[in-house]
Amino acid sequence: MKLRVLYLMIFALAVVSCKSNKKDNADAKSGETKKWKNTLIYPEEVHFKSIQQITFGGDNAEAYWSFDDQQIIFQSNNKNWGVACDQMFLMNVGETFKDTKPPMISTGLGRTTCAYFLPDNKSYVYGSTHLGGKECPPAPLRREGKYVWPIYESYDIFVADLKGNITKQLTTEPGYDAEATVYPKGDKIVFTSMRTGDLELFTMNIDGTDVKQITSELGYDGGAFFSPDGTQLIFRSSRPKTPEEIKEYKDLLKEGLVQPTEMELYICNADGSDLKQLTDLGNANWSPFFHPSGKKILFSSNFEAERGFPFNLYMIDVDGKNLKRITHGETFDAFPVFSNDGKKLIFSSNRNNGGGHDTNLFIAEWQD
Repeated sequence: MKLRVLYLMIFALAVVSCKSNKKDNADAKSGETKKWKNTLIYPEEVHFKSIQQITFGGDNAEAYWSFDDQQIIFQSNNKNWGVACDQMFLMNVGETFKDTKPPMISTGLGRTTCAYFLPDNKSYVYGSTHLGGKECPPAPLRREGKYVWPIYESYDIFVADLKGNITKQLTTEPGYDAEATVYPKGDKIVFTSMRTGDLELFTMNIDGTDVKQITSELGYDGGAFFSPDGTQLIFRSSRPKTPEEIKEYKDLLKEGLVQPTEMELYICNADGSDLKQLTDLGNANWSPFFHPSGKKILFSSNFEAERGFPFNLYMIDVDGKNLKRITHGETFDAFPVFSNDGKKLIFSSNRNNGGGHDTNLFIAEWQD
């Protein structure tokens, strides 16, 4: 999705979200943890058999596996790697980058987001603003009492090879097009677009044909993923309800901004039918991803937080039952993505960063 500047998000939500509005759920609550099982795993994190830290600086997020689980694409703004804002990098599974730099596979121009492998394992789709200018687009001005994300109208979706050569432009409509992820069979994508005047989900064939609108209700629908069998979509949405919320949402959208402090998860069939709200937890529930079984969803939330943080990973059944807390950090865990064989989970975390602002990638060996 296009959510970045992760530590800033935590800080901002701590300022603007002093309520939790959370629903009671005994399964999800287990309290804060002060001691590590080892240097990377908290004792309560029973689904992690082992864990490895991959990056060691900057904000690193939205890491996605190749279809053969041999490589990972991720985005980073690590200034030590010579970038001023998010660009795409490639790693072989098993590599770490403490004193080395992975190869950059985006153009190095503009800002990028949401790279996702295609089934050939030799190409990928991603969003980029480079057609709007070679410089990083400016970050929005900070607003007292509000945390906002920019929706850059210069984002379009491209196909590129692993050497950074763009081979096709998939979107040409005016306005924001980004957040693309790939259907399990690899022949279509789901993405977020402003082409109707609101931020809705669409699907299209991987050659750019057969564009179909999936959602149509007012609000920012994004961060969508297909289920393992391709029959369903999971996504997060900030859908305003009251007249005041609707006005604020529309006013911000006119400025190319959204406010992500209140988001819930929604699930539907891949064609948009049978749409249901999956969570009703309050605060920000986002970055969902299907469990390999297709029967559960892993996601990030701060619904238990009184001051906007921490964000932890939770798991919930696709019918909204059996909410369970997975991670037990005190700052930020998000962007969980299972490997295609279901054996590993990569996610972003502030753990083990020495108390600084860095958000790094971790790969955990998963056990149910």
